[in-house]
Amino acid sequence: RCSSSPAPSTAHARRSLFEQAAAVPLAAFTALQGLRDTGQIRPGQKVLINGASGGVGTFAVQIAKSFGAEVTGVSSTRNVDMARSIGADHVIDYTQADFTKNGKQYDLILAANGDRSISEYKRALAPKGTYVTSGGSGAQAFQAMIFGPGISMTGSKKMGNLLARPNKKDLTFLKELLEAGKVKPVIDRRYPLREVPEALRYLEEGHAKGKVVITI
Repeated sequence: RCSSSPAPSTAHARRSLFEQAAAVPLAAFTALQGLRDTGQIRPGQKVLINGASGGVGTFAVQIAKSFGAEVTGVSSTRNVDMARSIGADHVIDYTQADFTKNGKQYDLILAANGDRSISEYKRALAPKGTYVTSGGSGAQAFQAMIFGPGISMTGSKKMGNLLARPNKKDLTFLKELLEAGKVKPVIDRRYPLREVPEALRYLEEGHAKGKVVITI
């Protein structure tokens, strides 16, 4: 007897694709626009992603690699291997080392997480480098918004924050990266709709790797 229901393996594959698609906006928009539009990323640049294991950070590492950059990710000890697995050339464990004090400088820094002061980020920027904040603590975002424009106007380093703007053109660009296998969403956990409160509690703990998806 024929059945109109899809085979279990087909249904699972389809559900997995839907989950991956759901994990893309808004984090991937933020990573792309922060690196490409605000950061003006170029091949061969040294790029640092602070918060490389988070929702925006996991996309940022992969997108930066797709642009031909040398990528350094900053994450906690438990996420070091994951950051390497998605393409980071170097990974700094922030519990063991301070990237603002190791003497290295970067052409572009994307702060997707963290609570560093703007002066610390400035120290880690190469001459004519660019710092973009897209997340992290309220103090970090506030300093970028208030002091970033002044620093950018009076020196060679550019510093500021980002407000992502979803649009069809960038969604198509991200779709092409996904289809080419250059970017893959990192999904930490999946929750059914009835467990949304639990999913929010987990997110608020601040330890999610990549994205948390609600399945319907």
